[in-house]
Amino acid sequence: MSMPTVERAYALARSGKFSNIDTLKDRLKADGCRAVDALLANRSIRGHIQAICAATFKPPMPDPETIETIQPEPAQPDEQS
Repeated sequence: MSMPTVERAYALARSGKFSNIDTLKDRLKADGCRAVDALLANRSIRGHIQAICAATFKPPMPDPETIETIQPEPAQPDEQS
């Protein structure tokens, strides 16, 4: 038995992976949940889920192996000389 959409929304909000309710709703829709907008339209539910997202969101850490080292550009000769 799958978890009801509203319960899943709360679980996802508590996961710390979503910065706001819009990204969370996109995930629910991608997972095949139906009537996401209608189920989360209630101002109280929407506000509570948004607050949980804001309190628990942790941006993913970049992978050190994929970070490009930014090299400073070489100094250009002064053209006024």
